[in-house]
Amino acid sequence: MANLILIVDDEQGIREALSSILTDEGHETVAVASGEECLAVLDERGIDLVLLDVWLDGIDGLETLERIKKKGADAMVVMISGHASIETAVRATKLGAFDFVEKPLSLEKVILVVKNALEVHRLAQENQQLREEIGGRTQLQGDTVPMRALRQQIALTAPTNGRVLIYGESGTGKELVARALHVASLRADRGFVEVNCAAIPEELIESELFGHVKGSFTGATENKVGKFEKADGGTLFLDEVGDMSLRTQAKVLRVLEEQRLEPVGSNQTVSVDVRVIAATNKTLEDEISHGRFREDLFYRLNVIPFTLPPLRERIEDVPILARYFMLEFAVAYGRKPKELSEAALGVMARYHWPGNVRELRNLIERLMIVVPQDKIEPQHLPPELFRSGSRAAQQPNATLHEARSAYERDFILRKLEENQWHMTRTAEALGLERSHLYRRMRALGITTDE
Repeated sequence: MANLILIVDDEQGIREALSSILTDEGHETVAVASGEECLAVLDERGIDLVLLDVWLDGIDGLETLERIKKKGADAMVVMISGHASIETAVRATKLGAFDFVEKPLSLEKVILVVKNALEVHRLAQENQQLREEIGGRTQLQGDTVPMRALRQQIALTAPTNGRVLIYGESGTGKELVARALHVASLRADRGFVEVNCAAIPEELIESELFGHVKGSFTGATENKVGKFEKADGGTLFLDEVGDMSLRTQAKVLRVLEEQRLEPVGSNQTVSVDVRVIAATNKTLEDEISHGRFREDLFYRLNVIPFTLPPLRERIEDVPILARYFMLEFAVAYGRKPKELSEAALGVMARYHWPGNVRELRNLIERLMIVVPQDKIEPQHLPPELFRSGSRAAQQPNATLHEARSAYERDFILRKLEENQWHMTRTAEALGLERSHLYRRMRALGITTDE
C-alpha cells in the first residue's frame, strides 16, 4: 500500500516537483498551498507524512506544525525552508518535526529524509498496534514450548479471581506476566498496583501497603491511602514477596482472609476487593523450612503457581526477543532499527544470560545507542558475551576436558565470527597454521553451517 504524503508549499513549482519525485518513488501525494488547507486535508484523510514549508501566507509553517501536533495527528512532519535560522530549526524540532530540509532542495536528500521518516512512522504504528492488542507492557515474546504454554496458562487463569504466585529468576519477566494477567482479567478496567517488597524499608512497608493516618508516626504529616486500598476492585502485584518480614506477612495474611484492613494509627476498618498476584525469585518452601516465610500465607498465595523459565532454557527465543527490543528502542529514540547479523545472533545464542530477558533488553538498548552502523556484528558485542563460554562449559557435571573443549570451541567460533569466517585471517588471529585450524574445527565439531 502506497504512503500518502501531503506537500504544503506556496510555490507551485516546488509542489509540482516534489509531487513528481515522490510519485516516481511509489508514493501517493496531495499538494496544497497554505497551512489552513493542510489542516483541512489532515481532518479528511489519513496522511503518513507532511512536507511543510516554513514560510506560508496566512498561518506560517511553525504555527501549522504546532496545530498538527495539538490535533493529535500521527503524521510525520518534515520542515522545508529556503532561509531558516538555526533558532527556527530548533523550534521546529521541539514542536515535533522529524527533520529539516533546506532549499534549494536536493533530490537525494529529499528521498532519503522521506524514506527515514516513513520508516519511523511505520515502526511507531506497529508499536502502537502491539500496545493496543494486549494493553501496554504485556506483550510476551517468544515461540518456544515454555512460552506457548505460559500464554495458554494466562488465558485460562486471567478471567478468574484465583491468586497467582509467579516463580522465576530475576529478569525473567514476572511483572510482565502479572500485567498480562491483569489486562486479560475481568478487572482490566480497574487499577494495577505494584509493590516491590524488597525495595521498601521495613519501617515503611506497612504504611505503603495499608496506608496511615496523620500523626500516626514521626513524619506522617497527612493521611495516606495504602496500596491495597488503591488496588480496590483491581489487581495488587506483590513483587519479591519472599523479602517481606514475618510481621508484615501476618498482616497481609489477615487482609487476604478478611478482605479488610486498618491503616496504621487508625482503629477504623476499610473493606477492599483485591486480586493479589505475588512473585518471588526465592524457593518459598526453603524459606518456610528456615522460618523466614509463613506457611499459611504461602498456601493463601500459591493457589495458581506459575514458573517462568530462565532465558538460557528458551535460547531459541533470543532472536525474537532481540528484534522485538530493537523495534521498541527504534520507536523510543526515533531511529531506524538495526539489523542483527547471523554471526552476532550466534554469539548471543551461546551466551548463558544470567540476567535473563532484562539483560538482553539492556544489551539491545546499548547497541541501539552506541553502535553507529546499521548492522550489528560480533565485534560490536560486549566482551562478557564471549568470556562466559558455552552453556555446555557451565554444566555442573562437566569434566575438565569437556569444559576446556567447550571454551576452546567458543573461542575459535568467536574468532571466526570476528573475521566473517575468513579462514586465513582467523588462523592468523589465533596464531595457527590454516591446516591446524581446520583440524581443530573438525575435532571440536565446528562446521561452516554455524
